[in-house]
Amino acid sequence: MRFFLALLLPLLTLLANPLQEAISHSKPYSTIKLSDGIYLGSIVINKPITIIGVGNGTVIDGEGDGTIITINSSGVTLKNLTIQNSGSRIDNLDSAIALNSVENITIESCALLDTLYGVDMNIVKNSKILNNYITSKDFDIELRGNALKLYYASNNVITNNVIDSSKDCTLNYSHDNNFTNNTFVNNRFANHISLSHRNRFVGNYYSHNSVSQMFMGAKDTLVTHNKILSSDGAAGIGVVIGHVANFRFEHNVLRYNAKAIYIDSKEKAKGMKRYINYNEIAYNGEALHFHVAIKDNTITHNKIFGNIDDVVKDIAGRFSNTNIVEYNYWDRYSGFDRDGDNIGDSPHAIYQYADQLWHYNHRLKFFYASPIMSMLNFLARLAPFIEPNLLLVDAKPIMKD
Repeated sequence: MRFFLALLLPLLTLLANPLQEAISHSKPYSTIKLSDGIYLGSIVINKPITIIGVGNGTVIDGEGDGTIITINSSGVTLKNLTIQNSGSRIDNLDSAIALNSVENITIESCALLDTLYGVDMNIVKNSKILNNYITSKDFDIELRGNALKLYYASNNVITNNVIDSSKDCTLNYSHDNNFTNNTFVNNRFANHISLSHRNRFVGNYYSHNSVSQMFMGAKDTLVTHNKILSSDGAAGIGVVIGHVANFRFEHNVLRYNAKAIYIDSKEKAKGMKRYINYNEIAYNGEALHFHVAIKDNTITHNKIFGNIDDVVKDIAGRFSNTNIVEYNYWDRYSGFDRDGDNIGDSPHAIYQYADQLWHYNHRLKFFYASPIMSMLNFLARLAPFIEPNLLLVDAKPIMKD
């Protein structure tokens, strides 16, 4: 009798989940259409099928335990579903959707709510994440999971998603992915890219993230036509650029960030080329913050205005001849244009004076633009106590933006 019950209980558990039963009995490449209602999670999909919610109230609920939907087959589509209430164990990567060694997956027009991780993409290729809303559990931000976690995931399209109040969106060993027209708000690291190459970030919107974009060990990356605004939080950095090669950052808008662009460059590093062109960098605490060295940068045709500091370097050193800096508009440029070609007659040289104490003590920025600080700045330039450090020279500054 006990042996019979041991065999019967798993069967009863399976039959208690109509959605899992429908999936198990469906033929490959079939379509399951779900009417409005609540369906239990802990679903496992091992064949290519399509699941579509036909109304606006189709909910798959994980009941707070584990991952809600696990996909182990290529060719699966999930569309117009609300997927909610995953487990809370970070060690188990409890997720709304877990993808394992698959390709040609489509997740479209879904809402992922109250989930620890959003979409866990483990060895995923040629898939699409489209028009979804993804948020996390209402935990302290360091206890949340990632909205998107790409690990060895390549040639995927992530488009028109809203990622709100999650921890991070990470790419590790993930190449040739396209992030276009997404919105990232109230996250920790909106994008964290590590050892991942040939990725594109085009037309995305970032607001109120602690760090909007971080690139570490990335090659052949394109970041263009993004809006990166109001990075605040613990770090308050729009973009962190470290250990990159052939990195192109063009036609972006960075406003209201504590630090707009933070560049980590080593003195002895080679081949770490960065191209920062045609951007608007305005009304930030710091426009360009360099750590250790200023080298191997091409900085051209940018509009840099309204910032507290245009260029900051946090370790002493000098401007390298491996930089190309020209044709930028600086609102602090004080030269003339006698021939009327809209290019300043003299270079725009940016120095770091010993009296600029707020470069080392951020509490002093509270007094920026106060009369006493303005007087100290004027005296430092008129008669500096020691020779200032040359940080950056724009050889051909633009007069009008």
